[in-house]
Amino acid sequence: MATPSMLLLLADGRFPAGAHAHSCGLEAAVAAGRVTDLATLGEYLRGRLATAGLVAAAFAAAACRVAGSDHTTPVRPPPMDTDLTRPGQRRRATLVLLDAELDARTVSPAQRAVSRRQGRALLRAGREIWPGDIFAGLPATPGGPHQPLVLGLVGAAARLDPAQVATVAAHATVTGSASAAVRLLGLDPYQVQALLVRLAAACDAVAARAARAAEGAPHRLPAATAALADIHAEAHATWEVRLFAS
Repeated sequence: MATPSMLLLLADGRFPAGAHAHSCGLEAAVAAGRVTDLATLGEYLRGRLATAGLVAAAFAAAACRVAGSDHTTPVRPPPMDTDLTRPGQRRRATLVLLDAELDARTVSPAQRAVSRRQGRALLRAGREIWPGDIFAGLPATPGGPHQPLVLGLVGAAARLDPAQVATVAAHATVTGSASAAVRLLGLDPYQVQALLVRLAAACDAVAARAARAAEGAPHRLPAATAALADIHAEAHATWEVRLFAS
């Protein structure tokens, strides 16, 4: 199990994976007039935590769980040319399934692209910090692997357990948007931090639910969605001038 310091390092927004360049959909929500102050920001973060946060935390925890487990058996048949008797092949086949299941749950093409772009950035950091073969099982998908899957493997490399990885994922779901809100709306950073403190219990509950779900089959992982967030993501991707990448 990782030390508390390692858990804090991975949860730190300054971890070199480019998260600071993303508002996690908040910029479009602000432009649409749906987030205007601290109260509406709180509603936005609660909604994001219950949807995207739950899904990301569950998939990150699931990836962490299979990272070192060649005994994990894919629920659906792997490709015909996959030899599950070879070391690492069961893990690779399960990660392929997780990537496909997460892709199916990400309705917006723009959000899929952002997730894979963030995954590439996090993978680069992970390979630099923890060189080794733990990342070898990631599927070679166009655009790169989804960010939650990479986070799961990074967490495993750092010796976090699935519940800890779920906590990091859920935490990042709200802190990224909260930080962006200070810049986009000029909110008092102390009040925004107080809002995050009030959301801590909800964040922990989502992480615990995600960790439990991660013990099941890939196709049974949470599939919570937010249609308005998908619409905002597609609109945001067309902007010529924007402060954040998403």
